[in-house]
Amino acid sequence: MKQSDVNKILQALGTAYPDARPELAFGNPYQLIVAVILSAQCTDKRVNSVTPALFLKYPTPEALATADQAELEEIIKPCGFFRNKATNLIAMARRVTADFGGEIPSTLAELNTLAGVGRKTANVVYSVAFNGNAIAVDTHVFRVANRIGLAQSADVLGTEKDLMRAIPEKEWSHAHHLLIFHGRRVCKARRPLCNECNIKDLCKTYGGEHV
Repeated sequence: MKQSDVNKILQALGTAYPDARPELAFGNPYQLIVAVILSAQCTDKRVNSVTPALFLKYPTPEALATADQAELEEIIKPCGFFRNKATNLIAMARRVTADFGGEIPSTLAELNTLAGVGRKTANVVYSVAFNGNAIAVDTHVFRVANRIGLAQSADVLGTEKDLMRAIPEKEWSHAHHLLIFHGRRVCKARRPLCNECNIKDLCKTYGGEHV
């Protein structure tokens, strides 16, 4: 895709979603990393319904590090996969407490050493909490990027690399949120709302079979 078309897409999505931002509720890096871990295969809305009670009981990494796993599981149960998530949350908090002085680390390399933190989660926390330049590829970003032609890859890592090449680095983080908003509101998985899409004329699959 030509750089001029990439710029047009980003400008059009920016016009359509001027409020594009994280939809997880958080007040600091600790709350964000917990919320992102909980959001795996779960909606942001459901996570936001769970975290107020969670953060009231465990307001810091130190508090979460000493959590009773059964009690934590009960709180986060609505988010699904609660046993695995509880295990990871406690392990993450213990590592943060023991090795990082109770502060969520601010580099991608350090974030990737934490339990429950994969590449996507690390990129989200790095870009949102610490204003780093990164593109987190979730299901929405993967689908939209490959549909419209910003990426041409069959896997998440390839899509991330394609987007990093196509989009100016200073716009990576904002583009991530724009693609998520577009995927949730217009470029949906099963029935994309192409007639409502303001970038359909730049989309490589518009008018054809959507996959």
